[in-house]
Amino acid sequence: MTHRRFFLAIYIFFLLISGQIKAQQPKYQATWESLEQYKIPDWFRDAKFGIFIHWGIYSVPAYQNEWYPRNMYIKDSKEYKHHMETYGPQNKFGYKDFIPMFTAQYFDADKWVDLFKKAGAKYIVPVAEHHDGFAMYNTALSRWNAVQMGPKKDIIGELEKASRKANLHFGVSSHRIEHWWFFGEGKSLDSDVKDSAYSDFYGPATPFDGTKAGVKGPPLTAQFMNDWLLRDVELVNLYHPDLVWFDWWIDQTEMEPYRKSFAAFYYNQAIKWNKEVVINYKHEAYPGHTAVLDLERGKLPGIREEAWQTDDAIGNNSWGFTNDNSFKSVQYVITNLIDIVSKNGNLLLNIGPRSDGTITEEETNVLLGTGKWLSVNGEAIYGTRPWKIFGEGPTESASGEFKTQKPFTSKDIRFTTKGVTLYAITLALPAPGESIQIHSLGSNQNNSTIARIEIIGSDKKLKWSQGKNALIIQAPDSFPSENATAFRISFVR
Repeated sequence: MTHRRFFLAIYIFFLLISGQIKAQQPKYQATWESLEQYKIPDWFRDAKFGIFIHWGIYSVPAYQNEWYPRNMYIKDSKEYKHHMETYGPQNKFGYKDFIPMFTAQYFDADKWVDLFKKAGAKYIVPVAEHHDGFAMYNTALSRWNAVQMGPKKDIIGELEKASRKANLHFGVSSHRIEHWWFFGEGKSLDSDVKDSAYSDFYGPATPFDGTKAGVKGPPLTAQFMNDWLLRDVELVNLYHPDLVWFDWWIDQTEMEPYRKSFAAFYYNQAIKWNKEVVINYKHEAYPGHTAVLDLERGKLPGIREEAWQTDDAIGNNSWGFTNDNSFKSVQYVITNLIDIVSKNGNLLLNIGPRSDGTITEEETNVLLGTGKWLSVNGEAIYGTRPWKIFGEGPTESASGEFKTQKPFTSKDIRFTTKGVTLYAITLALPAPGESIQIHSLGSNQNNSTIARIEIIGSDKKLKWSQGKNALIIQAPDSFPSENATAFRISFVR
């Protein structure tokens, strides 16, 4: 699409949402009442597991985390001191000067997607634009993008094509709204942020006073919010994503009409494409029935009636690549995936590739280990729905955002269902011959009589008995998979 045709489409879009064109009434209007018609698609509810990708210029300095571009301008911060010692003063070498070093010379979208598919993922969500304002796609709205600079490639476009070819759902994430204040500290010292030649990259760089939990500063302007909307509309028109993920700051009060307008536009476009789509939001940016709730590095304490999602990273300290990151284990990822699915949730698991386009060995091993488990036990995960309770066991489940889960044990059980079949999954491997007690399936607690129990991935006959207070299963001498064990339970009908 040419730039002229693109802006014409945007103009028509705004006429439509303002009611100036009445030729055909779209299904969704930019009101919460209209958006309440939305239903979460089955493909998302069935998928359970997706891959998030934080990749951008911040992978070049690879220091501390993906907030390096902001923190390098905060005097006396670790990033500020590191930058001064490694690259020189910020008025001589600013964040923009990392762009030529962001080469992505080994980036191979098909190779990445093949790894994600081996991991058992059903959808992929790369970051289209992070807080730093560098677009990883072929935007007509900014010269600061990966097609014109750095990699000289349409990263999002290549991943979209590779994902479709692999029959995986494709999404994009937008963190554009945080750019409002992201480089604000650069104006407080002698830096290139103050250079008008780069204001279209660093700007508006407004003051910011607060934390992720509470932000104080100048209210968003209509100009910036319109820019946010235009960029998101552009992403939708260019790549027809199945999912659009928004970061936390879109919940600002003044953003409400823009959030509604985007949702109405996106959902109506999906109808034209004959597909069902998802918007992920955080906090209270969207009412519960109009989009899909996402929790960052956290979980819900129990079953939520509406489907939801956790976004978490394999890396413990950063979403993007850093030279000193530490990583979660396969055990952690698998057992938390099971816990989340038992509560009607999905897991969107993040990786942070290096600036050259390679994926770390640590993250690769976690992905392949997760895929190995899912290749055996996926029946108890994909396409399932919650049981009447999510599970039982002695280990408290982490609740809320930014919570680290304590290790689960073999006595921690999670339930999922598919049709008339119930799955009971231990969140660690029982010891060979161990007596597994599932109290929720005792005859006093459960009215149904169990007819058969099988261990998924094995044809070994199990010894079990259903007592009044518990179902007791004797663990076999060996298991068909590591990390966790899933039992298939059938009832007398």
